Amino acid sequence: MNLELRHLRTIRAVHQAGGLARAAEMLNITQSALSHQVKGLEDQIGVELFVRRARPLKLSAAGMKLLRLADRVLPEVEAVEEDFRGLLSGKSGRLHIAIECHACFEWLFPVLERFRHAWPDVDVDIRPGLAFGAMPALMREEIDLVITSDPEAQDGADFTPLFDYEPVFVAAAQHPLAAKPHVEAEDFRDQTLITYPVERGRLDVFTQLLTPAKVEPRAIRQVELTAVILMLVASNRGVSVLPDWVLREVRLHTDYITRPLTRTGLTRRLFAATRSDDTAKPFMAHVLSLARSIPMTMQRGADGSES
Repeated sequence: MNLELRHLRTIRAVHQAGGLARAAEMLNITQSALSHQVKGLEDQIGVELFVRRARPLKLSAAGMKLLRLADRVLPEVEAVEEDFRGLLSGKSGRLHIAIECHACFEWLFPVLERFRHAWPDVDVDIRPGLAFGAMPALMREEIDLVITSDPEAQDGADFTPLFDYEPVFVAAAQHPLAAKPHVEAEDFRDQTLITYPVERGRLDVFTQLLTPAKVEPRAIRQVELTAVILMLVASNRGVSVLPDWVLREVRLHTDYITRPLTRTGLTRRLFAATRSDDTAKPFMAHVLSLARSIPMTMQRGADGSES
């Protein structure tokens, strides 16, 4: 038996319409063509699909079996067809994100919250487990966007600059380093440094300050959550270095002090890596725009002033 989707659509239309004439209108074909299609399917199956003496036209037991199949299969097919139409129109798609910046969750969630309201048909997910194999995963189309501070030239990939940020030293208000206008690499030698649980090559305090100066902190304590890092810092259990957008409220809190790293401070830039074929997609362009604007608002505070 060579059963096709058009056969299932025919069975459903005739059942819903109660007759061939109205079903032909629903399917946008002639009644003659519909009659030939029904007759050909019955000849192929070897049984009648309709009780033709009934008015309105009713399905036979065999016809009801096909109707149950149509009710299962056709909604799934139509959903896929709608997804494809959305992809072609740019209204739907997939946005799976890998993050090479642990603190980026602080501003990425507000970005995605705004994004989902504008693009409800785009499938959004965050894949932190892919963080350190992110670029190969991007090119294999396992993910669609990588947040990174280390762009690397690669055919088929675009790196869109998002925003600059400052890694900032934070300690308890009573910490001895509070007396200094800025901190240097040497100031970390006798400190417990509290960091996110990632490799040193992904931490600005090491790549930009300590490793070039060949300075090793007295101890390193790894903590998953930003809120816990700040709690430990406030309790004088150690010091930390965090992006300025994380510390926008801490800078106003009497439990903490913040200081620049080195006399002139350090500046880093975040990038969004995408496949070149995807960068100009409407939903991708929108999320990149949000990723540039929302973190800047967070750095300056809700009223737009510097924190």
